[in-house]
Amino acid sequence: MKILVTVKEVATVEDEFEIEGTEIADQYLGADLNEWDDYAVEEAVQLQENGVADEVVTVTIGPEDCEQTIRQALAKGADRAIRVWDDSLAEADLLDVGAKTEILSAVVEAEDPDLVLTGVQAGDDSFGATGVSLAEEIGAQWGAVVNHLEHDLEDGVASVRRELEGGVEELTEIELPAVLTIQTGINEPRYASLRGIRQAQRKPLDVQSLDDLGVEGSAVDSELELTDMYEPESESDVTVWEGGADETASELGELLREKGVAP
Repeated sequence: MKILVTVKEVATVEDEFEIEGTEIADQYLGADLNEWDDYAVEEAVQLQENGVADEVVTVTIGPEDCEQTIRQALAKGADRAIRVWDDSLAEADLLDVGAKTEILSAVVEAEDPDLVLTGVQAGDDSFGATGVSLAEEIGAQWGAVVNHLEHDLEDGVASVRRELEGGVEELTEIELPAVLTIQTGINEPRYASLRGIRQAQRKPLDVQSLDDLGVEGSAVDSELELTDMYEPESESDVTVWEGGADETASELGELLREKGVAP
């Protein structure tokens, strides 16, 4: 059984930053593996450790600069990685869900996995739709916002628990091949060991272009346009007190009385 996990490098932002046009200035940005994808990787590696999966492959869409970040997945136990990038992608201002779906579906067709795991969303664009869109494109069953997965996968069926609106949870069975979007909290992602980090540098990382995947360059043309970026103005002020509990409690009480909240 082969598991394909989509992973993404996302930008991290310092508490204080400046915006230049429609971007945050580079000096205020860092990078890390997307939090939701980290849980998806851990779930796939656990399936392999339990003897359910034979191979765990990761795929990302990103430039060469992101390789050290996505190698975190290899350091945590994935067997090999695929990175998709070329000039068409480099020139794109924004990759929308449709573009990601077309690219990832081509990777799925080439790899033919039994199970695809994605994070519920990415920490940068927060679209939260790529996994389900991918399932629709490849004609696979899907389960969104999965917070528990039984690891036996008996008879090619995944038994999952997924979050619904209003705090409701659903228990359901999904036939493989399938796409599951993984929610944070489903497991506890491991730290990469020094041995795993060294091994990750030797594991295969295959770089493929859109031509390699048979995807037209026009696929990255987005219907979305980023027109502005700004820091929203605060609608209220925050009061912070320093000191012991007795002192701050009296100050809080006085403020509440001023606001008409307390007698």
